[in-house]
Amino acid sequence: MQFAVNLKPKNEWKRKITYEELIEEIDKKLRTYQGITFNYSQPISDNVAEAVAGFKAENGIKIYGDNLETLDKLAEKVLKQIKNVDGVKDPGIIKNIGQPEVSVVLDRDKMAAYGVMPADAQAVLEMAFGGKTASEMFDGERKFPIRLRYSQEYRKDENDIAALMVPTQDGAKIPLKEISTIEKDNGAAFIYRDDIKRYIGVKFSIRDRDLGGTIADAQKEVAKIDLPDGYSVGWTGQFENQQRASKRLTQVVPISILGIFFLLFILFGNMKDSLLVLANVPFALIGGIIALHVTGINFGISAGVGMIALLGICIQNGVILITEFHQNVKDGLGLDEAIFNGVKSRTRPVIMTALMASIGLMPAALSTGIGSESQKPLAIVIIGGLITATVLTLLIFPIIFWIFNRTKKSQQI
Repeated sequence: MQFAVNLKPKNEWKRKITYEELIEEIDKKLRTYQGITFNYSQPISDNVAEAVAGFKAENGIKIYGDNLETLDKLAEKVLKQIKNVDGVKDPGIIKNIGQPEVSVVLDRDKMAAYGVMPADAQAVLEMAFGGKTASEMFDGERKFPIRLRYSQEYRKDENDIAALMVPTQDGAKIPLKEISTIEKDNGAAFIYRDDIKRYIGVKFSIRDRDLGGTIADAQKEVAKIDLPDGYSVGWTGQFENQQRASKRLTQVVPISILGIFFLLFILFGNMKDSLLVLANVPFALIGGIIALHVTGINFGISAGVGMIALLGICIQNGVILITEFHQNVKDGLGLDEAIFNGVKSRTRPVIMTALMASIGLMPAALSTGIGSESQKPLAIVIIGGLITATVLTLLIFPIIFWIFNRTKKSQQI
């Protein structure tokens, strides 16, 4: 069951609290209701998480196996292991077992002794509780089945089942309890399957800590559980998306850097200047990391994409400066003067490039509405990276260029 609660605009809140603090207060109120587990999300992210994990949860652990009771016991052990991990919030089990049912197990030996056919005993049960079609009624062109079924007062509990009279082959009738075992039990309310295998889910959310570190600690705790043969554990949800995206980034980033290096080599015609431009990249990464630390935002895929976006701006600034340095040398200036004049003439373009991107991303960095958790890390990383990249590119990069060219004559640069 889920409830959608529409919040007022944040500027109308009477108290200045964060979404995390609001969730904590709501959770504190709702925890007074025993036997219920809660999960807090947003409509779109909730639907995406359900499509990824297979059940409503930001993150989940799937325990695969055949026996539902064994799965239920293993889920209790997993829940016990992860609930005290720092960063894990709202843990709970997506129960498979929990549907009350009455089990009737026919005793073949007793049925043979009384002369009862299995089909007769099953027919009595079917007619008493499910109903059985005895005839049909026609109303013009319409046809309706006529079903026989015991009244509610004669099928309300297991005692009524035990009193059902079953016919024998010699025409007598005996109570069903004489030829069967009748007992109450908890059956399967749902049977979840993934890749044709049964599983039970353990859900949890992550707050006040980064996703990767929390999952790593949770995995260590779950690894302490001895699983029976034929049972295994899988992790899904946001962590699965992060792993998939990280794997893709490890493929895309090296290819992108090689492609950029190839283009730089075509532009400058030598490896030295191409590598010098790439050496400009760490200036931006430093600012992105500092910005995340200052704002208290955990590193994620969104922040990683922001780091990649900084590559282009840093390389552009490096190309602008080196091109100007070389042009000044060709015009007959000495190395020191060429670098000084190059920085002086290109300070305005470099700063304007950074300001344009920073001002454009400022609304995303300051946003607090729905979806801000995705766009905010990206914007903050880019803005922080641009600040350090602009300063260090204008102050440090010319020094690096001078160090690698100081031993050569100006005409040979």
